[in-house]
Amino acid sequence: MRDIVFTRRSGWIPNVIREDGELKLMLGAGADANHAPRTFTFSIGEAHLPVIREDLARHLLLWSAVLPLCDAAGTRGRLDEDAATALLDPVLLAAPADVDALFQRIRWDRGRLIAHGADIDLLGRGQVCAATETPNGKRAQEYQANRRRAERGTVLGPLDAALLMYTGQYLHGATVPRRMSDAVDPALLPEVMGVIATAEQACAGMRIGRDPRRGKRATDKRDWDRMATTVDAAVRRAHPGLADEAVRTVSFLVCSEAADRSRSTPIDDDAEPAGDRARFGGGARKTPLSFTDDKGVEKKWLPDSPRTATAEFWEFVGDRSAADNEVFTIEDEERGEGIQLHFYADSIARITTVHEGEGGGSDPEYRVEYSLVDGIGGYRNLVSAFVRGGCAALGHHGSWMPDAAEFERARRRRDAG
Repeated sequence: MRDIVFTRRSGWIPNVIREDGELKLMLGAGADANHAPRTFTFSIGEAHLPVIREDLARHLLLWSAVLPLCDAAGTRGRLDEDAATALLDPVLLAAPADVDALFQRIRWDRGRLIAHGADIDLLGRGQVCAATETPNGKRAQEYQANRRRAERGTVLGPLDAALLMYTGQYLHGATVPRRMSDAVDPALLPEVMGVIATAEQACAGMRIGRDPRRGKRATDKRDWDRMATTVDAAVRRAHPGLADEAVRTVSFLVCSEAADRSRSTPIDDDAEPAGDRARFGGGARKTPLSFTDDKGVEKKWLPDSPRTATAEFWEFVGDRSAADNEVFTIEDEERGEGIQLHFYADSIARITTVHEGEGGGSDPEYRVEYSLVDGIGGYRNLVSAFVRGGCAALGHHGSWMPDAAEFERARRRRDAG
């Protein structure tokens, strides 16, 4: 039978329980092989309970000292209870100077103390009894972030730190950046906004298009890299003293915002340039089209559709594309022609009917030609050209090879290069 004897408001700080009449400290730490939290217990004496109850600093110090033992237990190992029990008297009952000396010899979790208000400078000087009763999780996160930077050899200046604060990436570099003016020292905000203005001016007119091959909301990685490179160069040129991390957070911000704008743009607008839509709108094509994927799913587009054929096709791709579904076809049955897009190989085939099948069960004869494709931009140009003018309109787009073996050699040379 297990009873809770003492607990603090924070559920993470170890509790004191009584199990089968014996006092024990119970704490959660780490995870098992199924990623579920692990719980550890070890025996304590009656003399330890009042110290744990009345002295939060000693309680936290004990927690900090025991956590490395829990880490050592891994996902399924047992806690070294003898080692944990051996920490009780030296941490809870010894004089402060002796506690400080102990923590010079053992492994301990510094972040636990910092998260609860310990003075970082005092800890650095070995005075671990400086732990206080003021929890501050953000302070611990800042400490860990700065520690990781120090390990990488990164030194942030005031403007570097302000830029990271502005984008919300000071603590976690993987966080989606935002604009957080209130997080920046007002004295530094004008300099921060000057750096952001440099980035925005550098990429004015650039956009990050969508890449339906990777899903409905995916964006073009090449566009992203192109914009990031442009912004990076401009910011470094105008502000040469900035740290790499600060420059990256600025390019990440403007690229993320450009990608979000693309995702919120109707696919009709994203599918074709405005000039092409004006000249070759949905009503320009007189014959219907059939879209199919590698799973046999089909979608029809009709000339009286309110949306362009390219918009309908790319929406179909965004809905259906997957790792095991990377071949899509557009067919014009009336004209006897079509194109087949091979996303897995960055290639395309155009197919035209040379002779229709005749009576007696003879099969039609087709001419198949292949071409390499340069990314999603290349695919967009080819699809738009086919929709406007059929296979004949593709002659100026790429080098078409009728021999499959020749094409395969060309593809391998490209991939090898």
